[in-house]
Amino acid sequence: MPTIKQAEIEQALDAWAAHLLNTTAPQAVGKLAIVGLISHGDVLARRLVQKLKDNGCEAEYGAIDITLYRDDLNLRGIRPALKSSYLPFSPDDMTLVLVDDVCNTGRTARAAMEVIFEYGRPAKVELHCLADRGGRQLPIHPDYAAFKLESPEAERIQLRLMEIDGTEDLTY
Repeated sequence: MPTIKQAEIEQALDAWAAHLLNTTAPQAVGKLAIVGLISHGDVLARRLVQKLKDNGCEAEYGAIDITLYRDDLNLRGIRPALKSSYLPFSPDDMTLVLVDDVCNTGRTARAAMEVIFEYGRPAKVELHCLADRGGRQLPIHPDYAAFKLESPEAERIQLRLMEIDGTEDLTY
């Protein structure tokens, strides 16, 4: 099973922040916000906001729980564990970067956009992820992916982050 180690993830986050600084931030209408999808995307978003800040670029931070907006909730047959969204600003007229750990079918991103639009109307929304594994079921593609993975649909991809899991790697 291939593994991307912590040092490679950190390098990818540096390149990701540089991409944001060079492309998204200069074109941001109004203000820039980095909004992570709970539970790993929010950690990545927090790290990106800090990297932007370290480079003199201010960006708002937010985290959203998309659980109740999933279209497969009734198919899972389990009671979802809800977490609190944290969006301490209005997304109106902002450039929002949605951050997910792994992009796959496009359904999670669709749910995230539904959540965001309940809070307001951003000027622009971009989708960024750490890993893109393809497999789209909806016409939604990330604007940025740190890693592009060739992984069969049945294969599980697991991201572990120090803040949540006590170790850090991406296995697939």
